[in-house]
Amino acid sequence: MPGQAPPPSVLGAFGVTNEPAPLEGGQGSSWLVGDLVLKPLDVSELQWEVEVWSSILCDGFRIALPQRARDGSLVVDGWCAWERVEGCYEERRWPDIIAVGERFHAALAGVPQPEFIVRRSDPWAIADRVAWGELAPAGFSRVKHLPRLVAALRPLTTPSQLVHGDLTGNVLFAAGLPPAIIDVSSYWRPAPFGAAIVVADALVWEGADEGLLEAVEHIEDFDQFLLRALIFRVVSDRLFREHEPTRADAVDPYLPAVALACRLAESS
Repeated sequence: MPGQAPPPSVLGAFGVTNEPAPLEGGQGSSWLVGDLVLKPLDVSELQWEVEVWSSILCDGFRIALPQRARDGSLVVDGWCAWERVEGCYEERRWPDIIAVGERFHAALAGVPQPEFIVRRSDPWAIADRVAWGELAPAGFSRVKHLPRLVAALRPLTTPSQLVHGDLTGNVLFAAGLPPAIIDVSSYWRPAPFGAAIVVADALVWEGADEGLLEAVEHIEDFDQFLLRALIFRVVSDRLFREHEPTRADAVDPYLPAVALACRLAESS
């Protein structure tokens, strides 16, 4: 469900008068208002985004840039605004999403780790730390599939860098234009983790089969990245549904993807 909409005072500060409309994705907090997308964000994180997104070379992709209010401020009462970019998300274009993600991550190589990543304590940040062994999985015993996924893990030595950890739904396609990357969810992990999350999401939620693995066959140790992507998703999913009862007869969308990832790990 969408969060609270930006108040009229914020709309006026950014010079828009349209009725806010909730957007899919954006962790449930993004609102379309005219030609702007408004979202609550920490001031330090937004200032960092302004500097980084304005400095990278956009080779083969577009990126939405933060917009200032009428008085020049980046943040008004905890809200910030981005330009609305042309395009829409297209299901089943997973290889294209993976490819543009790799171009984006190549452009981010060398960007220092921002401090706000370490400070985060939201469910996604917690799940990310579990996936990468920074939080013990023993504290998440109610998470289905977690023991099986953790048992298949092997150490990785791929260096970490800034990555977009939620490319699914956040790459927009428009005729005659490079793909647009929006609503960057920043993590400090190896670049292939971004592609692995796309594959995990496609397998679990969008009807992909293992033929999609052809799009990532060039990624060394992909089975290990996929295991971590699935841990990230099952833990965050459980944290958001912590107070919901688990139905014994409910369809388990994760089971086929977990079985595939573990089989890949066993055969590698």
